[in-house]
Amino acid sequence: MKDITPDRIKNIGLFGHSGCGKTSFGEAILYLTGENTRLGRTDDGTSILDYDEDEIERKTSINLSLGYGIYKDTFFNIIDTPGYADFTGDLLCGVWACDTGVIIIDATSGIEFGTELVSQYLSNADKAKVIFVNKLKKEHTDFYKIVGELKGFFKGKICPINLPMGKGEDFSGIVSLLTDKAFAYKGGKREEVAIPKEMESEIAEYRDLLTEVMADIDDSLMEKYLEGKEITPEEIKRALKRGIESKRIIPVLCGDAYFNIGIEEFLEFAAEYLPSSLEIEIKGKNPKTEAEEKKRPEPEGPLIALTFKTVADPHIGDLIYTRVFSGRLEPGMTVYNVSVDSQERINQIYRIKGKERREVNSLNTGEIGGLVKLKKTKTSHTLAHSSSPLLLPTIPFPDPSISIAIVPKTKGDEERVSNGLARLHSEDPTFAYHYDTELKQQLVSGLGELHLDVILGKLKKKFGVDVEVQRPKIPYRETIKGRAEAQGKYKKQTGGHGQYGDVWLRLEPLPRGKGFEFGNEIFGGVVPSKYIPSVEKGVRETMAQGVLAGFPVIDLKVTLYDGSYHPVDSSDIAFKIAASIGFKAAAEKAGLTLLEPIYEVEVTVPETYMGDVIGDINSRRGKIQGMEPSGGFQKIKALVPLAEMYKYSTTLRSMTQGRGYFKMRFSHYEEVPKEIASKIIEEAKRERNK
Repeated sequence: MKDITPDRIKNIGLFGHSGCGKTSFGEAILYLTGENTRLGRTDDGTSILDYDEDEIERKTSINLSLGYGIYKDTFFNIIDTPGYADFTGDLLCGVWACDTGVIIIDATSGIEFGTELVSQYLSNADKAKVIFVNKLKKEHTDFYKIVGELKGFFKGKICPINLPMGKGEDFSGIVSLLTDKAFAYKGGKREEVAIPKEMESEIAEYRDLLTEVMADIDDSLMEKYLEGKEITPEEIKRALKRGIESKRIIPVLCGDAYFNIGIEEFLEFAAEYLPSSLEIEIKGKNPKTEAEEKKRPEPEGPLIALTFKTVADPHIGDLIYTRVFSGRLEPGMTVYNVSVDSQERINQIYRIKGKERREVNSLNTGEIGGLVKLKKTKTSHTLAHSSSPLLLPTIPFPDPSISIAIVPKTKGDEERVSNGLARLHSEDPTFAYHYDTELKQQLVSGLGELHLDVILGKLKKKFGVDVEVQRPKIPYRETIKGRAEAQGKYKKQTGGHGQYGDVWLRLEPLPRGKGFEFGNEIFGGVVPSKYIPSVEKGVRETMAQGVLAGFPVIDLKVTLYDGSYHPVDSSDIAFKIAASIGFKAAAEKAGLTLLEPIYEVEVTVPETYMGDVIGDINSRRGKIQGMEPSGGFQKIKALVPLAEMYKYSTTLRSMTQGRGYFKMRFSHYEEVPKEIASKIIEEAKRERNK
């Protein structure tokens, strides 16, 4: 790194739908830069980037991983991200750390939901984009068809840079529109060859397209173009670089990472045209004035760094991946954590390649590394110099959408479970956990079943705690259907003072979601005002315990309108008990019913699977609310009972061959159908009588 300056550092994130070949792409870069002596393979467990036990076993990326390498005079930081929606948290960490997002597209599948998702995340974070059409050596692939799809999807920003020589198994090399050179690959080695004559028409067509796109983003080139004047290759190259930096152009390259075809062409293109760590704009907020600020990176200026990922390591503690946007980090420095208004001392600094950590003396502008033994710093915090702090935007992690219940297999392991879950939450903010006092279950929540399965695997491997998975109980509710009145009277005579409380309560249903109201219509002191809070307390406690099946009662108004008292025997406890008796009596008269939580569910699927998905939602008592196109996909919106959504992501993945995704959030409570309600009530009663 001694001879590499920040203007030659390129931070690239690898993104795309699961299975598109992101890790193979990263492994090819590591091989070409000499960081690996052979092409690492996910399939045979030799990948540098997919090094976790789970990744080796499942043969797919689960975690964000880092790599680096020098190609000619350019230093590449590689951020490899998972493609499954269950691991969106790590994907977003990669988006926030990179300068350019390389979107890998599987040539056998074309644009997939993951492609659309990643593109949106990169746009939201204002990152440059490059597309690499991968797996062109597979049968039935058509590069030009995919380019057509991309043009429609990205609305004119698409600009092919390379064209493939051959098709399917005959795909053998690359033609560059920028250099007018062709390269063929034989036995894993690249050699320059003559441009095939049969490609002349395609080359002419796409060179014209390249010229048109450049003219469209540069007024002076547009003028020359309209006048029929020649636009020189140098002018095209300058416009291309500006277009990528300004996010007005998305270049398209192609190849096959598994066979290491087209990766060298990508590296040559990236070295010349992708923005370096000095050519980006740093956007943040001044914590003192709250004003938005924009800055350019300054290698010798004040520090600005983002902690974008935490890895819980049982041996060294939390290893925090950090990207330096400006300035320098060195061991022994004291820096300001802008996010939590606290000072932090920097200890050892590591450069990271897969699971390998190498201690270094500094992280300079544009560099990425790992920090250890930080006291208050977590993922998505900003580290800066206290004299000129800038708060960078936080990573917008999605909220967990599904939950399961867990119980330690070994008694007495509760504390170890809790400590392990806390460490895993710091590693992955899209995972959450809490003990539900109502359901009396330890719940863990995440973005999908695979996500939770991986979390529990880490709990066992990293922290030595094994748990049993249970189906989470459903937080049912009870309510009343009509209006009713009843007396609650509590009278008890003992040797000394007795107990006396007498109330008349009126119960009325409220609209769904309105909660609870307590009304007081007492006149003339028939119930002294000092006992009225006890009446309300008795009602609330009884509502919390439930009447029908032990579930909390909601959405009703309770009015105290009459009663009586004894000047000696009345007490707070007597009126509390009387209120409980009166509430139960009135509730039974009013007609109790069971309510269940209903969730808004949004399922995104290719159109081919719509019929199956809609049929499955209907079978889950779901109500379709509408459908809308989203790129080449359809979004199905539905209201579905939570009780019917257990393990839905597994079903959806199976039904759509892994191409369907969903998200859900609570909507409202709704009455449970009578035949289902009776079973739930019987089960609840059995549980209480155990």
